[in-house]
Amino acid sequence: MTDTVPPAEPSIRVVMMPKDTNAHGTIFGGVILSYIDQAAAVEAKRHGASFIVTVAMREIVFHHPVYVGDLVSFYTRLVRIGRTSITIAVEVFSQNGEGSGRRVKVTEAEATFVNLDENRRPIPIAPRP
Repeated sequence: MTDTVPPAEPSIRVVMMPKDTNAHGTIFGGVILSYIDQAAAVEAKRHGASFIVTVAMREIVFHHPVYVGDLVSFYTRLVRIGRTSITIAVEVFSQNGEGSGRRVKVTEAEATFVNLDENRRPIPIAPRP
């Protein structure tokens, strides 16, 4: 993945709030991870996954801090669809809430989900055209 903002619309956008800060005054990494999971799930649903659970997150490295008031965008793309699993790449960019307009890449990750039936057993993913 690159440091360039993808050309597509993000899966989700969130303005960071004071409740999301850690003791150092920056946004908790766990808050960002939660949004990564949500954004990846949105993309997985676009590709035919139905009832999914997260089984793995890979390569999570925080490059820059995120601050209260920042607009954070989560861009997603399909990496792979298996029989019952799907892997989604997520790139996270933060835009300064003070109006500078500058976007910086905050982090990136891959999330893998398993598609389940109502009894929580793995079932095939029906890819959408």
